Amino acid sequence: MKPLQDVRIISLEQYGAGPFGSVHLADLGAEIIKIEDPGVGGDVGRYVPPYAQGEDSLFFETFNRNKRSLSLDLTSEAGREIFEELVRRSDVVYSNLRGDVPAKMRIRYDDLKHLNPAIVCCSLTGFGMTGPRAAEPGYDYILQGLAGWMSLTGDPDGPPTKSGLSLVDYSGGFVAAISLLAGLHAARRDGIGGDCDVSLYDTAVSMLTYPATWHLNEGYRPARTRNSAHPSLVPFQLFQARDTWFVVGCAKEKFWQRLTTVIGRPDLATDSRFATFAQRQRNSEELLAELDRIFAEETAEHWLSLFGPAGVPCGPVNDVEQALREPHTVARGLVVETEHPNLGTVRQVASPVRFGTETPTYRRAPLRNEDFDLVTREILNLDPTRVEELAARGAFGPDGVRKPAKTAGGARAAAGSGTSL
Repeated sequence: MKPLQDVRIISLEQYGAGPFGSVHLADLGAEIIKIEDPGVGGDVGRYVPPYAQGEDSLFFETFNRNKRSLSLDLTSEAGREIFEELVRRSDVVYSNLRGDVPAKMRIRYDDLKHLNPAIVCCSLTGFGMTGPRAAEPGYDYILQGLAGWMSLTGDPDGPPTKSGLSLVDYSGGFVAAISLLAGLHAARRDGIGGDCDVSLYDTAVSMLTYPATWHLNEGYRPARTRNSAHPSLVPFQLFQARDTWFVVGCAKEKFWQRLTTVIGRPDLATDSRFATFAQRQRNSEELLAELDRIFAEETAEHWLSLFGPAGVPCGPVNDVEQALREPHTVARGLVVETEHPNLGTVRQVASPVRFGTETPTYRRAPLRNEDFDLVTREILNLDPTRVEELAARGAFGPDGVRKPAKTAGGARAAAGSGTSL
């Protein structure tokens, strides 16, 4: 069995942050049942351009492999009945919504504990379910600015800069997954579930880590650094060789000693200005000017070919194509394939979360409402007459018991990631 094969999660998720958190659980074997709103065409991630066909997109495939899909209108009484039956048979209700929405939708622990006292209700929201911003929508870009990240990113003479990836979203997804697993462990131990009130905002602020500690205790004011330099360790940054950029990081004194030997300047290691971490930081302008001059004399490949064997932490500045072709990427099995009826063979990156020695397996993301029969017949054991009655009462939205289309239809444009409105 896969590690989480005995876990069932009802997921009210969309876009990036929520689905990113749960896809790792799905890869570990958890049964993730995505509840998709039939009134809006399901998860809006299905329609994110530019690589979208009908109700399927490469964006959606990235975050939803190994999951199940059920179209369910939770605003209808009949849809709520089915949802509550699923709660009785599940371990977790997981969502990424605006902070005031879980209460409105009645998906918190106090709303559901009468159905299943051990249910865990994990809500990943923009700003949490309490506080002055609880009712505001939260998105990665906004939070990178609000939490101080952008003030730390980019060169000193440039504008504040966001990360090239949605790191608040993805970090928030990991935090939600960890919280969910902690809640599940406690519920199975004690028989009592509860709420996981986690947010993108909390995640972003907590990741300020040691610069925040330095500021809170010593008044340190972080600032952007030239060539993405580490705020205190020197040298630990980008350097420009004769042809392109590369990274060198001396996070220990032994690495600095090795570096000076490799570049033919052992005198720098014994120079009183550069002998220790503190002295190198104090005299960084002089030291970095000398290193810039030395590194500009040869190619990046030349320096990396010397640093690697000498045990000096270093690396090239790859683009995405180069990173995906790296021999180590291939060796670690980080590019995987699934087969999709509309998109064909879909290649994407694997989850980094691993347990045991068994090779992970992957199933493509579900078509919308693809698992209608699985949920209604196998999980809920509903007879056809009951299904038709629920459909007539609007449980499954305007399409009733609509089955997923096998061919692509018209495309709808949508964009964004993070927590939904």
